[in-house]
Amino acid sequence: MPGPGQRPFVLLSAAVSLDGHLDDASPDRLLLSNAADFDRVDEERAAADAVLVGGNTLRADNPRLLVNDPARRAARLAAGRPEYPLKVTLSASGALDAGLRFWHTGGAKLAYTTEAGAAVLRPRLDGLSEVVALSGSVDLGAVLDDLGARGVRRLMVEGGGGVHTQFLARGLADELQLAVAPLLVGQAEAPRFVRPAAFPGGPGRRMRLLEARTVGDVVLLRYAPKEPAP
Repeated sequence: MPGPGQRPFVLLSAAVSLDGHLDDASPDRLLLSNAADFDRVDEERAAADAVLVGGNTLRADNPRLLVNDPARRAARLAAGRPEYPLKVTLSASGALDAGLRFWHTGGAKLAYTTEAGAAVLRPRLDGLSEVVALSGSVDLGAVLDDLGARGVRRLMVEGGGGVHTQFLARGLADELQLAVAPLLVGQAEAPRFVRPAAFPGGPGRRMRLLEARTVGDVVLLRYAPKEPAP
């Protein structure tokens, strides 16, 4: 692994229903955002050095996680950056299929796993992704340290709920962006934005609102989740 470096700025990004769901319980993906908000997310990806999703999101949604706008990709290249951000995923078990679109689109990929998971993933992803084994568990602090040592200064985290929960519960998120869609899912089995956890400061702590604005029929809320420095 590379030497120590400054941890990246961590941006959590998600689209949710009015009742806090990331999706419904059907096999098909529920589109919560609109075209204007998808373009906003594309702009955020273009500004990031790396984009991260959890293994469950890869298996469930099979995303590509690309910068879609050619002008934004060209601007990255003109600035001496890779055409696409580094794509990062987490999987303690290593149970990730080599046929997922994540591995076959965009630029460089990085998979963080355990020693046991690496024994599975390294031969499976040979030529597709670098595999980094972390001892015991996939610790987010160790992931951020390693990404920082690789020169990643801005990390965009796009899910899923378990990953968002871990970043927030450990106080590792610098900004939270929620696109709130005007619909109700109402299904107990549908995935939620966050799961039960002991969040810093407990239920009495209020996050600092950075911005609230409409993007078509979606409302974008930007918060600073961390406690202010003394």
